[in-house]
Amino acid sequence: MITQNSSASTAELTQMIIAVVVQIPYGKVASYGQIAKLAGLPRHARLVGRVLGQLEAGHDVPWYRVINAQGKISTHTLDEQGMNIQQAKLLAESIVVLDGKVNMKKYAWQP
Repeated sequence: MITQNSSASTAELTQMIIAVVVQIPYGKVASYGQIAKLAGLPRHARLVGRVLGQLEAGHDVPWYRVINAQGKISTHTLDEQGMNIQQAKLLAESIVVLDGKVNMKKYAWQP
């Protein structure tokens, strides 16, 4: 059972995560774990994934800049042309994705 307090905490956690994600610069990526740590939620990388996966359509949060620690892109959703949406968005920012992976040494955000 979800109480009003736990709903408020969920909204707070969501805001903490989003506040970090929107800081990732154009042309850079961050891992789920890095976002969790910067949001003050160490060891909650999966929560970051859940929050980003539940964003409403039409938002302007750069969710696609968040990838796993090995540099692998997370979503396998395709656009109308059959291209991976996350890969296409990263490519639009000149981030190279080879075999579903991003070179973390080259593109990782260092806040």
